[in-house]
Amino acid sequence: MGDPLRVCVTGAAGQIAYSLLHPIANGDVFGKDRPIVLLLLDIEPMMGVLKGVVMEMMDCALPLLKDTIATADPTVAFQDIDVAILVGAMPRRQGMQRKDLLKANAGIFTAQGKALDTCAKKSVKVLVVGNPANTNCLIAMKNAPSIPRKNFTALTRLDQNRAQAQVSARLGVACDAVRNVIIWGNHSGTQYVDATHAHVVTQQGKQDVCDAVKDDAWLQGEFLQTVQKRGAAVIAARKLSSAMSAAKAICDHMRDWCFGTKPGEWVSMGVTSGAYNVPDGLIYSYPVKIENGEWSIVEGLNISQFSREKMDETAKELTDERDAAAEFMPK
Repeated sequence: MGDPLRVCVTGAAGQIAYSLLHPIANGDVFGKDRPIVLLLLDIEPMMGVLKGVVMEMMDCALPLLKDTIATADPTVAFQDIDVAILVGAMPRRQGMQRKDLLKANAGIFTAQGKALDTCAKKSVKVLVVGNPANTNCLIAMKNAPSIPRKNFTALTRLDQNRAQAQVSARLGVACDAVRNVIIWGNHSGTQYVDATHAHVVTQQGKQDVCDAVKDDAWLQGEFLQTVQKRGAAVIAARKLSSAMSAAKAICDHMRDWCFGTKPGEWVSMGVTSGAYNVPDGLIYSYPVKIENGEWSIVEGLNISQFSREKMDETAKELTDERDAAAEFMPK
């Protein structure tokens, strides 16, 4: 089986982690033949709750789970880790402006970036989930200069999964029949949900989603807005943010990053910017293909004027976020 994979999850006493830890420890993400050591990080006031989570993980009696370590110290949680899933973040409270949220989280991700730089393996794969995920990822990356930039990603797979589900419901097909939907830009209300390069696989063969849907107004209107606002809709319905679906998206993201994408298919990940005339110095969601644990941006896609405008809009928001957080990032 080899050495255990050391996986850190932050915000480990929270609801996303509660749905996430079992599939990781059960081999559903990193393989059924890979032992796991879980390192669970949360703030000191949550240590009592985290103790209960540790007890439950023990009670699952999972053969692959070799140890579970709970701590409030990032230097302990990040020691020699192979994977960091940074879920914990300051939630947006009523009346809080986005810049205030950025400032509150900048301190968290500055400290975690520095701890990663000092303690984690240089090959560590980092996925930032806590919002604003793209800019939090950028802050952590900037504070961990000894770790390659390509090792830092932000979660937009939840948005991709939401988009696939909307198209599949519209067409009456299985979710996995809808492929290559793209999320461009920020994990926010400005994200551009792009189905123009997507296709659907049916018994009759492969068909472009646009041709199958036959409704550009829906694709550029209701579909786009539904995915953009889905998180708020979930909160309105259950009075809590997305957890089960977020955990599933994290698993999808990490599994594909480790095992790769199928030929001719891609997934969306927030990665370092520059391609498709997006300004450098951002974490921007692109379509990527993955091979041997390394992602690369899918190049050469045709970009319509509508797409260009939407891609630029979300890039501007990310640029504004970066500038607002600049004081927390090394020059």
